[in-house]
Amino acid sequence: MKRFLILSALALSGICGMAAQEKYEYNEFYYQRSTLFEMLPVDSDDIVFLGDSQTNGCEWHEMLGNPNVKNRGISSDVIQGFADRVQPIIDGRPAKLFILGGVNDISHDLTPDSIATAMRNLIVKVRRSTPATKVYLQSLLPIDNSFCRYKAMTGKESVIVETNKLLKRVAEETGATWIDIYSRMVDPATGNMRKGLTNDGLHLLGAGYAVWRDAVLPYVEE
Repeated sequence: MKRFLILSALALSGICGMAAQEKYEYNEFYYQRSTLFEMLPVDSDDIVFLGDSQTNGCEWHEMLGNPNVKNRGISSDVIQGFADRVQPIIDGRPAKLFILGGVNDISHDLTPDSIATAMRNLIVKVRRSTPATKVYLQSLLPIDNSFCRYKAMTGKESVIVETNKLLKRVAEETGATWIDIYSRMVDPATGNMRKGLTNDGLHLLGAGYAVWRDAVLPYVEE
């Protein structure tokens, strides 16, 4: 573990103008979760969900009806943070790994290209270390800035779309399976997340997680 965007939580808490001053170091919650995860075993029968707050917010084993599903989400995490804490997952050689990340990177004004590169490096690291693990790369979710909650995400709707295009290409290039959750959650008329799926414009209500579940369940069960 080398670094983490301690300002990720600030950037997604309505504080704008911070991206240019970001510092890479771990925050308390990252340590709390990552050190816990280091103690929890992962084995070859497990299905791991790796992500940020959107992943962190769900009880995946219950939602998917599978006790082998393990949640490795950490709120405010970025893709570099995934890479810095993925080793215990790799060491367990899980059956499947579902990855969703990048929205916090976007909040810090990282470009779609840099996000795609970081994700590619992460997947390559996983596949080289545990080639039997099936990797599933999930699209970024839409947002809804009408809630006016996360100023660092203002005007970033098109960045999410462009990033998803590049992430899909990363999946194709690395042999990961691409799962398009964005299209299931977006309102085509507005480009925002559909009403009833979020109450802050970024994080999901139960109905949002139900949509997500329906998108990934066939891959969990295959």
